[in-house]
Amino acid sequence: MNAKHRIVVLGAGYTGMMAAVRLARRTRRTGVRITLVNPSERFTERLRLHQTVAGQELTRHRIPELLAGTGVEFLQGRATAIDPEARRVSVEAVPPAGPVALSYDTLVYALGSRADTRGVPGAAEHAVTLEDPDAVRNFADRLPALARTGGAVTVCGGGLTGIEAAAELAETHPGLRVTLVSRGVPGAMMGEAARAHLDRDLDRLGVTVRAGATVTRVLAGAVELADGERLPSDLTLWTTGVRVPELAAASGIATDARGLVVVDAHLRSLSHPEVYAIGDAAAVRQAWGAVHGTCQSGLPTAQHAADEIARRLRGREPRPFRFGYFHQPVSIGRRDAVVQFTYPDDSPRRWYLRGAWAVRYKETVSGSPLTLYRLGRRVNVSATLSRGGRATRTTVAPLPVIAP
Repeated sequence: MNAKHRIVVLGAGYTGMMAAVRLARRTRRTGVRITLVNPSERFTERLRLHQTVAGQELTRHRIPELLAGTGVEFLQGRATAIDPEARRVSVEAVPPAGPVALSYDTLVYALGSRADTRGVPGAAEHAVTLEDPDAVRNFADRLPALARTGGAVTVCGGGLTGIEAAAELAETHPGLRVTLVSRGVPGAMMGEAARAHLDRDLDRLGVTVRAGATVTRVLAGAVELADGERLPSDLTLWTTGVRVPELAAASGIATDARGLVVVDAHLRSLSHPEVYAIGDAAAVRQAWGAVHGTCQSGLPTAQHAADEIARRLRGREPRPFRFGYFHQPVSIGRRDAVVQFTYPDDSPRRWYLRGAWAVRYKETVSGSPLTLYRLGRRVNVSATLSRGGRATRTTVAPLPVIAP
């Protein structure tokens, strides 16, 4: 193994952190240099952001502390450019470091996604997304006063994040009038029984669900729907739509129509094989279809990429990535939850959990990444709940590439 091999990991979310910790374990005592780059030194628990927006205080986790003992170097800063031909990343590091140029032999691209406010007028100006810590803190600080006066809060987006946020807001602040606006039926990906339980709980918490509604404009004090109706909204939370950073496409790395890095069966970029893309940043296909970005799928991609890099450095044969979905856990406040178990393609099975057992299950899932990081510093641990069985044994062609 080349002891001078340089590995740079961009992004310290769930997947980037997993990749860095596992790489350090798999390449220990070799002299391989690993650098993890992230704009903030605080590790964000995205699985718990619905709690922070309701004003709940969470434990603060610092990235350097999570990396302690691994040998991974942490650079706080934002990647501004990638030169894949020179194999160099430009980073605007926090003072006093300033601009930094990092050379790499292998790059792990783990810059995740965020809610997309670009398609609806007023959304960027008048709605808050969970990715903006300062805006979320301000949002949460205003809730107690609004609850005392019966203020209105609108959550736009009926996916699992929107459902969890609406439920958390209604339970934590019972005086609020919480409305969940969704183009489809919230929880539509679940089976009928699990979805019925979800509906009952949202109703119990007093959440008004406007299914089949499309938001066309967000105003300072209202949300406008496609039929012209305006819903009064003192605060609006935006959880719908997904956008990824443009860094990969702008750097000449092949991406798909959404800006995701197109990868082969081993999670390597089709245009630049020394670049691995993982989590929300990668366009990954399995025989059953395209993998969509969740922590459930992201952690296995990080684990596989780290293992592949270590395997190639040792001259061993690579192995294709195999993954199948296993569950859809959703919190409904702090006292209830529902967990829909799934087939590998994420379609619902017959079985589901609800109530106290589902709450315990969901809490275990939400805390499991941090447990994996801590254990992963000492032993090899698996983040993959399911490899999909027969459904993933066939190698498929990658998604179409948008030429850089």
